[in-house]
Amino acid sequence: MNDIAILSSEGYGYDFIPPAFLPPGKDEYWLRNRQAERPASSWRKLRAREIEDLVKNDNYCSNWDSFLVSDPFEPSLIRNSRFYGLIRLGILADVLLRHHDFCIPAGIRNSTIISCDIGNNAAIQDCSYLSHYLIGNRVILSRIDEMQTTNHAKFGNGIVKDGEGEDVRIWIDVMNEAGGRSILPFADLIPADAYLWGAYRDDLALMDRLREITQEEYGSPRGVYGVVGSDTVIKSCKIIKDTMVGEGAYIKGANKLKNLTIHSSTEEPTQIGEGVEMVNGVVGYGCHAFYGVKAVRFVMGRNCNLKYGARLIHSVLGDNSTISCCEILNNLIFPVHEQHHNNSFLIATLIQGMSNMAAGATIGSNHNSRANDGEMRAGRGFWPGLSVTLKHSSRFASFVLIAKGDYPYELNIPLPFSLVNNNVQKDRLEVMPAYFWMYNLYALQRNSWKAADRDKRKHKIQRIEMDYLAPDTAEEIMSALELMEGWMRDAGVSLPPGSLGGSALFIEGAGEEDPEYDYTPRSDEEILAYGLERHNRTTALLKPRRAWLAYREMLRFYGMKTLIARLEERPYLDFPGLIAEITAPDPAWNDAAAEGRVHAWVNLGGQIAPAFRVDALRREIREGRHTGSYSSWSSIHDGYAVMAAAYPKDRLRHSWSILRYLWGSEETDTHPARNREAFKAEIQAALEIQKKVTEEVYRSRAKDFHDPFRGITYRNREEMEAVAGKSEQNSFVKLNREKLKQFEASAAAILERL
Repeated sequence: MNDIAILSSEGYGYDFIPPAFLPPGKDEYWLRNRQAERPASSWRKLRAREIEDLVKNDNYCSNWDSFLVSDPFEPSLIRNSRFYGLIRLGILADVLLRHHDFCIPAGIRNSTIISCDIGNNAAIQDCSYLSHYLIGNRVILSRIDEMQTTNHAKFGNGIVKDGEGEDVRIWIDVMNEAGGRSILPFADLIPADAYLWGAYRDDLALMDRLREITQEEYGSPRGVYGVVGSDTVIKSCKIIKDTMVGEGAYIKGANKLKNLTIHSSTEEPTQIGEGVEMVNGVVGYGCHAFYGVKAVRFVMGRNCNLKYGARLIHSVLGDNSTISCCEILNNLIFPVHEQHHNNSFLIATLIQGMSNMAAGATIGSNHNSRANDGEMRAGRGFWPGLSVTLKHSSRFASFVLIAKGDYPYELNIPLPFSLVNNNVQKDRLEVMPAYFWMYNLYALQRNSWKAADRDKRKHKIQRIEMDYLAPDTAEEIMSALELMEGWMRDAGVSLPPGSLGGSALFIEGAGEEDPEYDYTPRSDEEILAYGLERHNRTTALLKPRRAWLAYREMLRFYGMKTLIARLEERPYLDFPGLIAEITAPDPAWNDAAAEGRVHAWVNLGGQIAPAFRVDALRREIREGRHTGSYSSWSSIHDGYAVMAAAYPKDRLRHSWSILRYLWGSEETDTHPARNREAFKAEIQAALEIQKKVTEEVYRSRAKDFHDPFRGITYRNREEMEAVAGKSEQNSFVKLNREKLKQFEASAAAILERL
């Protein structure tokens, strides 16, 4: 039932803040004046002649004494408009404002304005209801049905205002549809904050402290005005309510924007287009939302795109991500996520970045259990293929590719870089570990390159790890090796003695010549694996021996590539200096590392950090109310920056520990950790691996060009090459060959120096 009250017209535009919520000695403008960029001395009252001119131009003001202007002021530029409450105008001159092909004179026409500050040379036309906003300089507002701020506006922050109950607080139910991991949105939230809040739910003191920080930082006083930043254009919109808009934004044709913070700057302008409806959320710098997008209870990171009817609900979307057409519900998605196709669906998941959803994928459902609290967790590089359907609750290691199919049971895939297949004919699950490294290095290498290439953030609040070989994936490989070795022993398949991978990796059938290795084609093709599926049917591990070799080569490449990068960064380091830098005492590592290696690493919103550093940050946040440290989200972000600064050294130490594991006992004088020449040989081996990676990138791509079915739509080879190009001319293939040259030059310089 509609409740329409009848009020007196006296005082229209005043008493924005109810007297009960005014601090002692404050008036209704105390927050407005704090927000205003101009000193009160810059405004003056109207002169009698100016009032006459305004009235002649069919303008009305309930109290001309409350209409303040700046010099110069041209009253002829204000026409057929009505003003209520305190109005303060900046400079108004006879100039035109042009945005693309849209050109409009400065001034105010055919509008109703209530208690607003308007900056220099703004253009406002056909705005039926503009209330309680601070408008910046050179702003264009055209044809807006309703644009207002209420005295209890929260601008997308999960706070309550004075006099409000907890029932109005906005929560976002990430990772779990039932709300067991709910977080509070706020204007400066990044995925690391959401993960810290959503993942460590057993840390009750931390949960309480994060809620307190959010409420304290984003405030409870009533009466904050909405803001439209300078050089922003808003036109042809229906309803804009309780929305902060940054500088340089472009908003056109939106249906409804309510309770939002829309970040934008001239460096990273945000655009919102036709048919968009957004409620209760935060839009990051440099974002784009077009063509019927719906977003409710959400946070978008920097440089994100929502397009073509995408629905983003109860979710946090990390930086540099694109969602088209589909639905995203109850998710925490780390930076660099791609999802383009109309029939995709994603519910109640933690997707940890560098991910890609293919058409028809149905990831998660609340209909396979008695409750809607199922969850799904996937590491970096998650890649479900065409029409893949997955059930809650499932978990996937990093860079898992899931082949097309309907997966009838819950999955637990701890083997990174693997290919997962539901073999319907044999009624079994098949997993090929290290698939990407063995057969599709083009996709693997391109994923990391693409993640970096599409990072258009001008201000990088977090250090996002975009290399597929990093401490988190290295530790997953270590765990996978341990699992595989157990399954291989159970199957009676012995391991290649002392092998590090090497040149045998890419040779089909490698290993048959080794008399000490009990190899048969059957044992190398598949063995049984256990615990990967919530069912008792057969799970086959494909090509386990090749995968075991591949995993170890990946570790070797990760370790040496990290050390080579360090030597390249610090040209003054010789071999003893490098060893001394790595092994220098570090109390944090000495306390956290067992046998010199940190096993637990956290993907903190795309930033990789040792778990002990994250645990220390959690402890300091809990204690912040007593110590005064970590009492705001900006200080917590500073804590992430401290971890990011320590990361290169953390990664270096971890790489060294992995290499020592691969090299085995250090008792001999020829051990690479003790012998300069042996270490130089390892650099040469890393160079050989890099050469093979470059060649495999080309070979992976060339398969498409040599596939006979690829050419059936062309009249001849020449037409195909004119349309699709040649494999050797592929831009990414050429880029990798150029990087190989750089790696060779760097390795040669280091070898000479050592």
